[in-house]
Amino acid sequence: METVATDPDGRRERRPTVLDVLALEEIDRDLYRSTLVFTDPFPLYGGQVAAQALYAAGRTVAPDRLPHSLHGYFLRSGDAARPTVFRVDRDRDGGSFSARRVVALQGGEVVFSMSASFQVPGAGPDQQVHETPQVEPAGTLPVMELPRLFSMESRRPPQPYDGHFPTRFWARATVPLPAEPLVHACVLTYLSDIGTGLSALPEDEASPGPTIDHALWFHRDARLDDWVLMDMVPRTVSGGRGWYTGSISTAGGTLVASFAQETLFRPGRNPFRPGR
Repeated sequence: METVATDPDGRRERRPTVLDVLALEEIDRDLYRSTLVFTDPFPLYGGQVAAQALYAAGRTVAPDRLPHSLHGYFLRSGDAARPTVFRVDRDRDGGSFSARRVVALQGGEVVFSMSASFQVPGAGPDQQVHETPQVEPAGTLPVMELPRLFSMESRRPPQPYDGHFPTRFWARATVPLPAEPLVHACVLTYLSDIGTGLSALPEDEASPGPTIDHALWFHRDARLDDWVLMDMVPRTVSGGRGWYTGSISTAGGTLVASFAQETLFRPGRNPFRPGR
């Protein structure tokens, strides 16, 4: 995918980064529009529109309120070659929490809807019940391509399941990110939708299709220009839908986010499995 973006001075073109993905133009109060457009043979990547929606919502809350969860529904295929408009509804601002709803529109139709909640960080216990998977450090592992992601790199450790697309891998942004926690939460959201935890399922029975919904919980702060480990676990398939869960942890083994995703799961060969 050959893509270029224009610098703010308008005179120089360059390859875009994840920060270009998050560059939203404010059209009016609570109304934003994406500025990065590019030709892509596939529908708009879900992690992109989810990250942009979270960033739009985050711009409407107080700076000390950080995202702690989001729940999104993918309603129509989007087009990366046209801007997406994000409309934010301010449902409530309480003493510690702020609730927002966002719809992402193209051509006057909703392609994605999301509810997000933000919280003033609170004091209390900090416990992690289960250890993160034990894998080799990223620097010792082979490079793995992350398709469709701008300025993100990855490393592939040994896999817990057979399959073409790995369900466990290291990743990080290749550009320095600002210290703003909202930016790192949005980059984590951008990453969380890549691949599928259902690639490990039998190759001849059915195949993962488009994503239906995506939920993400932010437990702790993390820098996404440092290595994080993404681990996806297939859970169940029923009624033409497949569901899996995932976790994102730091290189030190700290769990920073958990997510769950449901996709259509249709009869037919699983394209994520290698041919026999």
